[in-house]
Amino acid sequence: MIKVIGVKFKTGNRIYYFDPLDLPVKAGDGVIVETARGMEFGDVPEDPKEVDESEIVAPLKPVVRIATDEDKRLRAQYAAKESDAFAVCVEKIEAHGLDMKLVDVEYTFNGSKVVFYFTADERVDFRELVKDLAYALKTRIELRQIGVRDEAKMLGGLGPCGRLVCCKAFLDDFRPVSIKMAKEQNLSLSPTKISGLCGRLMCCLQYEQSAYEAIRSKMPKPGKEVNTVDGIGVVVENNAITERTKVRLTMEDGTIDVREYPYTHLSQPGEPLPEEALEAKKAEASKEKDANAQFRKEAGNNARRSARPAKLQNGGKQGNAPAQKPDQKQKPESKPEQKQKPAQPKQKQDAKPAQKQGNPSAPKQGNEPAQKQGQKPAQRQDFSQNAENNVEPKKESSRRRRPRRRKPNGGPNKPETAE
Repeated sequence: MIKVIGVKFKTGNRIYYFDPLDLPVKAGDGVIVETARGMEFGDVPEDPKEVDESEIVAPLKPVVRIATDEDKRLRAQYAAKESDAFAVCVEKIEAHGLDMKLVDVEYTFNGSKVVFYFTADERVDFRELVKDLAYALKTRIELRQIGVRDEAKMLGGLGPCGRLVCCKAFLDDFRPVSIKMAKEQNLSLSPTKISGLCGRLMCCLQYEQSAYEAIRSKMPKPGKEVNTVDGIGVVVENNAITERTKVRLTMEDGTIDVREYPYTHLSQPGEPLPEEALEAKKAEASKEKDANAQFRKEAGNNARRSARPAKLQNGGKQGNAPAQKPDQKQKPESKPEQKQKPAQPKQKQDAKPAQKQGNPSAPKQGNEPAQKQGQKPAQRQDFSQNAENNVEPKKESSRRRRPRRRKPNGGPNKPETAE
């Protein structure tokens, strides 16, 4: 075991190990270390720890010193000049007409060198560009071509999941990703759905690949015969997410059926089934039995409900009450006939003028004597309904009496005045 300290630089999230010597370095400090690019400023994300010798790359370089306030000031000062150097480099690239895209600019902590990161589809001859940049910035110039994945790692952004891309957030290095991973995970093979911001396959495809491989190694291969609770069948397809296998079975009646089983409920032909499969079969049979019993119960209830109206028509005790309801509802129809009594005053008003025109000594004609004799309500209702028809005969009878009124022995001369 060797005591080391982890150092992280600006360009990425990868941690490099250095020998802390006897310096009192702790998490959150800045250190000055020597790298392949020269002296650089690095941050310490965690306290010193002991690791196995196989995890480090020998020889282990030592830490030069702990960063002072002057080192931090120089770092911030040159970091502020990076935006100006970026604008100058873009102008020079356009002036030379080079087919390249500038991604980032980085100053060393003491300003001894400037590193330009760019992407290009082909090899670029940038010798003249380096001369112009060295003359404009008065320092050493280094141009480094990077890939599209490194570009996404430097710039960052939001991935299809809505979070910060993994390469910018926590990935320390890129791992190989293939289209085979997407196929084994039953993902869509559309490039727009399985590609990241860089245009390459998403790094997260390899996160669960080891779990898929472990499950598929335990599941039977397609085309192989297996033993199930329903008999021997042939494996059609495996689903690593649900851990279930589709099996094609030939039933007793000769039909072919495809059913799904957990891969743990299957066995090789000739071997006994697992106890889990037998218990699951019993539980399924009991559920079917309960479902059939419930269905029969509901069917019997529906049959009784449909037969209930026939019993009511036969005069059952329970059916008498509903049978009387229609008669009770018809009572209000007779009430309006009894309320037609106010039509009688209209007859009296119509009859008075007729009496004035006739002889006062003549007996009054109308239906009043019939009402006094106590006729039935049904006759009164008929009289009330035909009141208008009874008025007309009164007028005709008064006209027939007019010749009698002109006799010398008749009554007073009121009818003549009435004419």
